[in-house]
Amino acid sequence: MITLSIVQSALELGFIYALVAMALFISFSILNIADLSTDGCFTLGCAVCATVTIAGHPFLALLAAMAAGVLSGYVTAFLQTKMGIPSILAGIIVNTGLYTINIAAMGFSSNLNLFNQTSIFTIGKEKIGGSWYKLIIVAVIVLVVACVIAKFLNTRLGLSIRATGDNPDMVKASSINTAFMITIGLCVANSLTALSGGLLAQYQKSCDINLGTGMVTIALASLVIGESLIKKGGMFIRILGVILGSCLYRFIVAVALRFNVPAEALKLVSAIIVAIAIGLPYLKQIVAQNRNKRASRAENEAYIKMLAAGGDQDDIR
Repeated sequence: MITLSIVQSALELGFIYALVAMALFISFSILNIADLSTDGCFTLGCAVCATVTIAGHPFLALLAAMAAGVLSGYVTAFLQTKMGIPSILAGIIVNTGLYTINIAAMGFSSNLNLFNQTSIFTIGKEKIGGSWYKLIIVAVIVLVVACVIAKFLNTRLGLSIRATGDNPDMVKASSINTAFMITIGLCVANSLTALSGGLLAQYQKSCDINLGTGMVTIALASLVIGESLIKKGGMFIRILGVILGSCLYRFIVAVALRFNVPAEALKLVSAIIVAIAIGLPYLKQIVAQNRNKRASRAENEAYIKMLAAGGDQDDIR
Protein backbone atom coordinates (compact mmCIF):
# COMPACT_ATOMS: atom_id res chain seq x y z
CA MET A 1 0.00 0.00 0.00
CA ILE A 2 0.99 3.61 -0.54
CA THR A 3 1.89 5.11 2.85
CA LEU A 4 2.09 8.77 3.84
CA SER A 5 5.88 8.60 4.03
CA ILE A 6 6.06 7.38 0.42
CA VAL A 7 3.83 10.23 -0.74
CA GLN A 8 5.92 12.71 1.26
CA SER A 9 9.17 11.41 -0.27
CA ALA A 10 7.66 11.48 -3.77
CA LEU A 11 6.60 15.11 -3.30
CA GLU A 12 10.02 16.12 -1.98
CA LEU A 13 11.84 14.57 -4.94
CA GLY A 14 9.12 15.83 -7.29
CA PHE A 15 9.74 19.44 -6.26
CA ILE A 16 13.52 19.02 -6.55
CA TYR A 17 13.34 17.50 -10.03
CA ALA A 18 10.71 20.09 -11.01
CA LEU A 19 13.56 22.58 -11.40
CA VAL A 20 15.03 20.41 -14.17
CA ALA A 21 11.60 20.14 -15.76
CA MET A 22 11.32 23.96 -15.67
CA ALA A 23 14.74 24.17 -17.30
CA LEU A 24 13.58 21.86 -20.07
CA PHE A 25 10.41 23.95 -20.33
CA ILE A 26 12.55 26.98 -21.17
CA SER A 27 14.96 25.24 -23.56
CA PHE A 28 12.61 22.74 -25.20
CA SER A 29 9.16 24.31 -25.06
CA ILE A 30 10.06 28.01 -25.18
CA LEU A 31 13.27 28.11 -27.25
CA ASN A 32 12.54 24.92 -29.22
CA ILE A 33 16.09 23.68 -28.52
CA ALA A 34 16.95 20.10 -27.60
CA ASP A 35 19.57 20.65 -24.89
CA LEU A 36 21.27 17.32 -24.20
CA SER A 37 23.73 18.80 -21.71
CA THR A 38 21.14 18.37 -18.96
CA ASP A 39 22.68 15.20 -17.52
CA GLY A 40 26.15 16.70 -17.15
CA CYS A 41 24.85 20.05 -15.93
CA PHE A 42 22.80 18.36 -13.21
CA THR A 43 25.89 16.52 -11.97
CA LEU A 44 27.87 19.78 -12.22
CA GLY A 45 25.46 21.52 -9.86
CA CYS A 46 25.55 18.54 -7.54
CA ALA A 47 29.38 18.44 -7.51
CA VAL A 48 29.89 22.18 -7.02
CA CYS A 49 27.25 22.38 -4.31
CA ALA A 50 28.68 19.37 -2.46
CA THR A 51 32.21 20.79 -2.57
CA VAL A 52 31.19 24.23 -1.29
CA THR A 53 28.92 22.66 1.35
CA ILE A 54 31.85 20.62 2.67
CA ALA A 55 33.76 23.92 2.88
CA GLY A 56 31.05 25.11 5.30
CA HIS A 57 28.86 27.35 3.13
CA PRO A 58 25.51 25.58 2.48
CA PHE A 59 23.64 28.64 1.14
CA LEU A 60 26.56 29.88 -0.94
CA ALA A 61 26.82 26.34 -2.31
CA LEU A 62 23.44 26.66 -4.04
CA LEU A 63 24.41 30.01 -5.58
CA ALA A 64 27.73 28.53 -6.72
CA ALA A 65 25.87 25.63 -8.32
CA MET A 66 23.64 28.05 -10.22
CA ALA A 67 26.68 30.06 -11.36
CA ALA A 68 28.29 26.86 -12.65
CA GLY A 69 25.07 26.07 -14.50
CA VAL A 70 25.12 29.52 -16.12
CA LEU A 71 28.64 28.85 -17.41
CA SER A 72 27.54 25.48 -18.78
CA GLY A 73 24.59 27.08 -20.55
CA TYR A 74 26.84 29.81 -21.96
CA VAL A 75 29.24 27.25 -23.46
CA THR A 76 26.33 25.33 -25.00
CA ALA A 77 24.90 28.52 -26.48
CA PHE A 78 28.35 29.61 -27.72
CA LEU A 79 28.79 26.37 -29.64
CA GLN A 80 25.36 26.85 -31.25
CA THR A 81 25.39 30.56 -32.02
CA LYS A 82 29.08 31.32 -32.66
CA MET A 83 30.37 28.07 -34.10
CA GLY A 84 27.28 26.93 -35.98
CA ILE A 85 27.06 23.55 -34.24
CA PRO A 86 23.54 22.05 -34.18
CA SER A 87 21.88 22.16 -30.76
CA ILE A 88 21.84 18.40 -30.29
CA LEU A 89 25.56 18.04 -31.09
CA ALA A 90 26.41 21.06 -28.93
CA GLY A 91 24.62 19.46 -25.98
CA ILE A 92 26.42 16.15 -26.51
CA ILE A 93 29.81 17.91 -26.69
CA VAL A 94 29.20 19.88 -23.50
CA ASN A 95 27.79 16.84 -21.71
CA THR A 96 30.90 14.83 -22.62
CA GLY A 97 33.29 17.56 -21.51
CA LEU A 98 31.44 18.11 -18.25
CA TYR A 99 32.33 14.62 -17.03
CA THR A 100 35.96 15.64 -16.55
CA ILE A 101 34.98 19.02 -15.10
CA ASN A 102 32.55 17.38 -12.66
CA ILE A 103 35.05 14.86 -11.37
CA ALA A 104 37.61 17.67 -11.02
CA ALA A 105 35.09 19.70 -9.00
CA MET A 106 34.73 16.68 -6.71
CA GLY A 107 38.50 16.55 -6.11
CA PHE A 108 38.92 13.73 -8.64
CA SER A 109 36.79 11.45 -6.51
CA SER A 110 33.77 9.58 -7.87
CA ASN A 111 31.61 10.45 -4.85
CA LEU A 112 31.41 12.85 -1.92
CA ASN A 113 29.87 12.32 1.52
CA LEU A 114 27.87 15.11 3.21
CA PHE A 115 26.51 13.19 6.20
CA ASN A 116 28.36 15.24 8.81
CA GLN A 117 27.99 18.57 7.00
CA THR A 118 25.62 21.45 7.65
CA SER A 119 23.06 21.92 4.88
CA ILE A 120 19.91 23.95 4.37
CA PHE A 121 17.98 20.87 5.46
CA THR A 122 19.83 20.46 8.76
CA ILE A 123 19.28 24.17 9.40
CA GLY A 124 15.63 23.80 8.42
CA LYS A 125 15.23 20.91 10.83
CA GLU A 126 16.38 23.14 13.68
CA LYS A 127 14.30 26.15 12.63
CA ILE A 128 11.12 24.44 11.39
CA GLY A 129 11.10 21.05 13.09
CA GLY A 130 8.59 18.27 12.55
CA SER A 131 8.73 15.67 9.77
CA TRP A 132 7.67 17.93 6.91
CA TYR A 133 10.53 20.43 7.02
CA LYS A 134 12.22 19.03 3.90
CA LEU A 135 9.04 19.31 1.85
CA ILE A 136 8.44 22.85 3.11
CA ILE A 137 11.96 23.93 2.17
CA VAL A 138 11.96 22.51 -1.37
CA ALA A 139 8.37 23.63 -2.01
CA VAL A 140 9.15 27.23 -1.00
CA ILE A 141 12.32 27.30 -3.12
CA VAL A 142 10.61 25.86 -6.20
CA LEU A 143 7.54 28.09 -5.93
CA VAL A 144 9.71 31.19 -5.54
CA VAL A 145 11.74 30.16 -8.59
CA ALA A 146 8.50 29.49 -10.51
CA CYS A 147 7.23 32.99 -9.71
CA VAL A 148 10.55 34.57 -10.75
CA ILE A 149 10.69 32.59 -14.03
CA ALA A 150 7.05 33.39 -14.86
CA LYS A 151 7.68 37.07 -14.17
CA PHE A 152 10.88 37.01 -16.23
CA LEU A 153 9.23 35.36 -19.24
CA ASN A 154 6.59 38.10 -19.25
CA THR A 155 9.14 40.92 -19.34
CA ARG A 156 10.29 42.47 -22.60
CA LEU A 157 13.42 40.32 -22.58
CA GLY A 158 11.41 37.22 -21.76
CA LEU A 159 8.92 37.93 -24.54
CA SER A 160 11.84 38.29 -26.95
CA ILE A 161 13.13 34.88 -25.85
CA ARG A 162 9.69 33.37 -26.37
CA ALA A 163 9.42 34.99 -29.80
CA THR A 164 12.84 33.59 -30.72
CA GLY A 165 11.58 30.09 -30.11
CA ASP A 166 8.33 30.69 -32.00
CA ASN A 167 9.62 32.51 -35.08
CA PRO A 168 13.34 33.35 -35.22
CA ASP A 169 13.06 34.85 -38.71
CA MET A 170 10.48 37.38 -37.53
CA VAL A 171 12.65 38.20 -34.52
CA LYS A 172 15.65 38.84 -36.76
CA ALA A 173 13.50 41.09 -38.94
CA SER A 174 12.64 43.06 -35.80
CA SER A 175 16.37 43.73 -35.20
CA ILE A 176 16.49 41.47 -32.13
CA ASN A 177 19.71 39.53 -31.56
CA THR A 178 18.53 35.89 -31.61
CA ALA A 179 21.96 34.61 -30.57
CA PHE A 180 21.78 36.73 -27.41
CA MET A 181 18.24 35.51 -26.70
CA ILE A 182 19.31 31.87 -27.05
CA THR A 183 22.30 32.49 -24.78
CA ILE A 184 20.17 34.09 -22.05
CA GLY A 185 17.57 31.33 -22.29
CA LEU A 186 20.08 28.49 -22.04
CA CYS A 187 21.96 30.18 -19.18
CA VAL A 188 18.74 30.52 -17.18
CA ALA A 189 17.68 26.95 -17.99
CA ASN A 190 21.02 25.43 -17.01
CA SER A 191 21.15 27.44 -13.80
CA LEU A 192 17.87 25.78 -12.78
CA THR A 193 19.24 22.35 -13.69
CA ALA A 194 22.36 22.94 -11.59
CA LEU A 195 20.26 24.27 -8.69
CA SER A 196 18.24 21.05 -8.78
CA GLY A 197 21.44 19.02 -8.62
CA GLY A 198 22.69 21.11 -5.71
CA LEU A 199 19.45 20.64 -3.78
CA LEU A 200 19.56 16.89 -4.38
CA ALA A 201 23.14 16.72 -3.10
CA GLN A 202 22.16 18.37 0.18
CA TYR A 203 18.90 16.41 0.33
CA GLN A 204 20.48 12.95 0.04
CA LYS A 205 23.75 14.03 1.71
CA SER A 206 25.94 12.65 -1.06
CA CYS A 207 27.13 13.28 -4.58
CA ASP A 208 28.02 10.71 -7.24
CA ILE A 209 29.64 11.29 -10.61
CA ASN A 210 26.90 9.28 -12.35
CA LEU A 211 24.02 10.96 -10.53
CA GLY A 212 22.80 12.88 -13.61
CA THR A 213 22.59 9.89 -15.94
CA GLY A 214 19.16 9.82 -17.59
CA MET A 215 18.12 13.14 -16.04
CA VAL A 216 16.96 14.50 -19.40
CA THR A 217 14.55 11.57 -19.70
CA ILE A 218 13.13 12.20 -16.24
CA ALA A 219 12.73 15.91 -16.94
CA LEU A 220 11.13 15.25 -20.32
CA ALA A 221 8.66 12.83 -18.74
CA SER A 222 7.72 15.42 -16.12
CA LEU A 223 7.41 18.15 -18.76
CA VAL A 224 5.21 16.09 -21.07
CA ILE A 225 2.95 14.94 -18.24
CA GLY A 226 2.58 18.51 -16.97
CA GLU A 227 1.86 20.00 -20.39
CA SER A 228 -0.66 17.27 -21.17
CA LEU A 229 -2.53 18.09 -17.93
CA ILE A 230 -2.45 21.87 -18.34
CA LYS A 231 -2.45 22.84 -22.02
CA LYS A 232 -3.73 26.41 -21.72
CA GLY A 233 -3.25 29.31 -19.37
CA GLY A 234 -0.74 31.98 -18.48
CA MET A 235 2.96 31.40 -18.06
CA PHE A 236 2.70 30.84 -14.30
CA ILE A 237 -0.10 28.30 -14.77
CA ARG A 238 1.97 26.41 -17.36
CA ILE A 239 4.94 26.34 -15.00
CA LEU A 240 2.72 25.04 -12.21
CA GLY A 241 1.65 22.30 -14.61
CA VAL A 242 5.31 21.35 -15.08
CA ILE A 243 5.76 21.15 -11.30
CA LEU A 244 2.63 19.03 -11.03
CA GLY A 245 3.94 16.75 -13.77
CA SER A 246 7.21 16.27 -11.90
CA CYS A 247 5.40 15.32 -8.69
CA LEU A 248 3.11 12.92 -10.57
CA TYR A 249 6.11 11.32 -12.24
CA ARG A 250 7.80 10.69 -8.89
CA PHE A 251 4.54 9.28 -7.56
CA ILE A 252 4.37 6.88 -10.53
CA VAL A 253 7.94 5.79 -9.79
CA ALA A 254 7.03 5.28 -6.13
CA VAL A 255 4.08 3.11 -7.14
CA ALA A 256 6.34 1.11 -9.47
CA LEU A 257 8.75 0.49 -6.61
CA ARG A 258 5.87 -0.69 -4.42
CA PHE A 259 5.10 -3.29 -7.08
CA ASN A 260 8.65 -4.61 -6.66
CA VAL A 261 9.96 -3.21 -9.92
CA PRO A 262 13.78 -3.58 -9.76
CA ALA A 263 15.70 -0.34 -9.30
CA GLU A 264 17.71 -1.22 -12.42
CA ALA A 265 14.50 -1.07 -14.45
CA LEU A 266 13.55 2.48 -13.44
CA LYS A 267 15.22 3.96 -16.51
CA LEU A 268 13.10 1.66 -18.67
CA VAL A 269 10.01 2.76 -16.74
CA SER A 270 10.98 6.39 -17.39
CA ALA A 271 11.38 5.73 -21.11
CA ILE A 272 8.00 4.00 -21.27
CA ILE A 273 6.32 6.89 -19.42
CA VAL A 274 7.84 9.39 -21.86
CA ALA A 275 6.80 7.33 -24.88
CA ILE A 276 3.21 6.99 -23.62
CA ALA A 277 2.94 10.66 -22.62
CA ILE A 278 4.26 11.89 -25.97
CA GLY A 279 2.33 9.42 -28.09
CA LEU A 280 -1.00 9.66 -26.24
CA PRO A 281 -2.22 12.87 -27.97
CA TYR A 282 -1.42 11.37 -31.37
CA LEU A 283 -3.21 8.13 -30.48
CA LYS A 284 -6.25 10.12 -29.32
CA GLN A 285 -6.24 11.95 -32.66
CA ILE A 286 -6.09 8.67 -34.59
CA VAL A 287 -8.97 7.23 -32.54
CA ALA A 288 -11.06 10.36 -33.18
CA GLN A 289 -10.33 10.20 -36.93
CA ASN A 290 -11.31 6.52 -37.08
CA ARG A 291 -14.51 7.28 -35.18
CA ASN A 292 -15.38 10.04 -37.65
CA LYS A 293 -14.64 7.75 -40.59
CA ARG A 294 -16.92 5.03 -39.20
CA ALA A 295 -19.69 7.57 -38.61
CA SER A 296 -19.30 8.96 -42.14
CA ARG A 297 -19.29 5.45 -43.60
CA ALA A 298 -22.44 4.57 -41.69
CA GLU A 299 -24.17 7.71 -42.99
CA ASN A 300 -23.17 6.89 -46.57
CA GLU A 301 -24.42 3.31 -46.24
CA ALA A 302 -27.73 4.56 -44.87
CA TYR A 303 -27.98 7.05 -47.72
CA ILE A 304 -27.34 4.34 -50.33
CA LYS A 305 -29.91 2.03 -48.76
CA MET A 306 -32.54 4.76 -48.82
CA LEU A 307 -31.83 5.47 -52.49
CA ALA A 308 -32.02 1.77 -53.27
CA ALA A 309 -35.39 1.61 -51.52
CA GLY A 310 -36.69 4.38 -53.81
CA GLY A 311 -36.44 7.22 -51.31
CA ASP A 312 -36.15 10.85 -52.43
CA GLN A 313 -32.95 12.77 -51.65
CA ASP A 314 -34.89 15.52 -49.89
CA ASP A 315 -36.63 12.93 -47.72
CA ILE A 316 -33.31 11.41 -46.80
CA ARG A 317 -32.04 14.80 -45.67
